[in-house]
Amino acid sequence: MTAPPSGPGVLHVVATPIGNLEDLTLRALRVLREVDLVACEDTRRTGILLRSQGISTPTTSYFEQNERWKGERILAELRRGQSVALVSDAGTLGISDPGFRLVKDARSEGLPVVPVPGPSAAAAALSVSGLPTDRFLFVGFLPARSGPRRRALEELRDVRPTLVLYESPVRATASLGAMAEVLGDREAFLCREATKVHEEYLSGTLVSLRQELLARDRVRGELVLVVAGATDAPVEETESAEALYARLTADGRVTRRDAVKEVARRIGLPAREVYRRVLEAEKDSPASG
Repeated sequence: MTAPPSGPGVLHVVATPIGNLEDLTLRALRVLREVDLVACEDTRRTGILLRSQGISTPTTSYFEQNERWKGERILAELRRGQSVALVSDAGTLGISDPGFRLVKDARSEGLPVVPVPGPSAAAAALSVSGLPTDRFLFVGFLPARSGPRRRALEELRDVRPTLVLYESPVRATASLGAMAEVLGDREAFLCREATKVHEEYLSGTLVSLRQELLARDRVRGELVLVVAGATDAPVEETESAEALYARLTADGRVTRRDAVKEVARRIGLPAREVYRRVLEAEKDSPASG
């Protein structure tokens, strides 16, 4: 007869491949075999991974919509000595994935939580971007709507560390355009379908990367965008303050006040000087006559 567990079980936070199944570590394989339960976003997707390695450990779903009540059930298993592996569909759990709440609750009870490190799309893209890696900020996904997205980018405008963002293929061009407008046309790197059959890595600027995607019939696969951080010097502009202001306000999406502030930032002039030039240009334009 097997003796009952002498203490609480361990919650293992296990990183899984983001594409190539060969990226599953030896330690992750062992843990997935030895635990009593695997909690995952999608039991079907994780089931494919487990079966490919001959692992028959029982699975249970754990995702954003059921994390409150399912999390309590998982905690109950840990309390009675059962060990659990917590995995996401791909990559390191808790990085733009469910898992934070369960880890927090387990730790607050003093239950052991152990990481089993492995793949991360953000770290993978950053490592091959060629942009500074000594300091970086993981942003995750920008808001889907244009207004909140622009406000989020304005908060990042003066952040000096390299920025790492996730983006969906349907919003990629819109996000790149918004970033170019708010942050300036910075150096950037695009990672698409990392470690998969059709993986792609592109270097350029925010504008050139957007143009590259616009030229395609369709953009497929999740993307990671790595963007250079803010610098002390303003981005050199070839346009005059008046021309840049006119371009920013042409479609009506940017307010006059925000356009003045953006022109001042890019060209390195005081906002009041930009506003003075804009007023003079408007007075001299044929439309004003």
